[in-house]
Amino acid sequence: MNTRTSGRLRQVLGRADLRLFEQVARRSWPGADRVLPRLSKSADHGLLWFGVGAGMWAVGGVRGRRAAVRAVASLALASATVNTLAKGAVRRERPLIDVVPVVRHLARRPITSSFPSGHSASAAAFAAGAALESRGWGAALLPVAASVAFSRVYTGVHYPSDVVVGALLGVGAAAVLKGPSPNHTRQPPPARPRVDAPALPEGEGLVVVVNPSSGSQPQLTEPARQIETSLPKAEVVRYDESAGPLPEVLDRAAADAAARGGALGVCGGDGTVNAAVAPALRYGVPLLVLPGGTFNHFAADLGVETLVDGCAAVTAGQAVQADVGRVRRLSPAGVAPKGAPDPDYFLNTFSLGVYPELVRLRERWSPRIGGTAAAVVGTVKVLRGARPLRASVNGVPRSMWLLFAGNGAYRSIGLAPVRREEMADGLLDVRVAHGGRFARTRLLATALAGGVARTRVYASARPHRVRITGLPADTPMACDGEVMPAPADMLIDKLPKALTVYRPVDG
Repeated sequence: MNTRTSGRLRQVLGRADLRLFEQVARRSWPGADRVLPRLSKSADHGLLWFGVGAGMWAVGGVRGRRAAVRAVASLALASATVNTLAKGAVRRERPLIDVVPVVRHLARRPITSSFPSGHSASAAAFAAGAALESRGWGAALLPVAASVAFSRVYTGVHYPSDVVVGALLGVGAAAVLKGPSPNHTRQPPPARPRVDAPALPEGEGLVVVVNPSSGSQPQLTEPARQIETSLPKAEVVRYDESAGPLPEVLDRAAADAAARGGALGVCGGDGTVNAAVAPALRYGVPLLVLPGGTFNHFAADLGVETLVDGCAAVTAGQAVQADVGRVRRLSPAGVAPKGAPDPDYFLNTFSLGVYPELVRLRERWSPRIGGTAAAVVGTVKVLRGARPLRASVNGVPRSMWLLFAGNGAYRSIGLAPVRREEMADGLLDVRVAHGGRFARTRLLATALAGGVARTRVYASARPHRVRITGLPADTPMACDGEVMPAPADMLIDKLPKALTVYRPVDG
């Protein structure tokens, strides 16, 4: 296309843009004069969307929190792109406001470039980001986002083309983040294989222990009351420290459930769920896991997104078999010593080295700055002050920044496990970040590049067991995020298909 043709095309599009702007200005829109200018102002600096995101985080459950995080991250990228790049590259005067009724005028007219519309980009990015995690939230936000975008033309601060291009950039920002941060619905159906379990209509025979101290997110209704409403025949135990340690309370609940021929239920975070494993195995009762923590990794892998999901599964008797990870103390001779304490169990992950602290920092910051950024910031902070751990792994002396073992093969790249397809595959997902010369710098550089698995200082395997010996005294280990002292010598293996866990069928 030559310069003359390009110039003519711009003139034609410009005239069409102006005519559409004037048509909107001259047309009467019942009720809009009171609503749209206020809506447009509320979206200044993203305040409207941050408020909506906070509401989604507070009342939306696990799915709402994921949608809020992705929506805010998409908005941040769109805003940065439009305000720092696009507006600087294309300078366009704002429309003449003479044809727009005074009642529609904003109190403060923007002075930046008209092209593209930052408000429209932020609105579209927020709605599209939320929709990638939850179609319901996306559908609810679409009319609001469209209204904000239209309000920019209605109040006379943007041409229609400014709004259209801004909205396209916003949707593009959400799409860009979709690659490095896959949405929940893109993951494969979790939790195999299925198994028969007792159906407990209205929760008859079910004993549920609710840990009210789990999690940090406010809910509209107390979880115990929701369970009592959905399962009126279940016994709901509200845990209180005055009743004794949580493992002892869960042990009594499991014994009671076994006597009734029912099941043990637990509502809390992953640490609370971990405490229920030993009692469930000891008494041979199925386990109902209800999300009551902040992240609820095991419940999410089961497909139990809400309390309603879990209650429906136990009523219908829908369940799967799950492996249980096990940490056993060994003597220097490599056998379990007589009188050794019970093994430590894990349903999600076991870790040594800097990984427990890295996970803590990542989960603390990811709701604010996104998972990828939080992983990078956490890696920088941890590696700056940490020292490699020295021990033998399967008889080979190693210097390690971390050793991670997942209960089953995770779908992920590098240090951050995401999701499991199978709950009973018999495998450990072992990942080791080695120490050595320049290992800290190389590990950090690859973390910044987005994939620790691409460096020689990082190795992974999927064995059935791992033996670790020669750990220094006072070395901490973490099972499902719960930190405890590690034995000097240990064997990490699995109890295959040892636990029956309720979960809803695939939709």
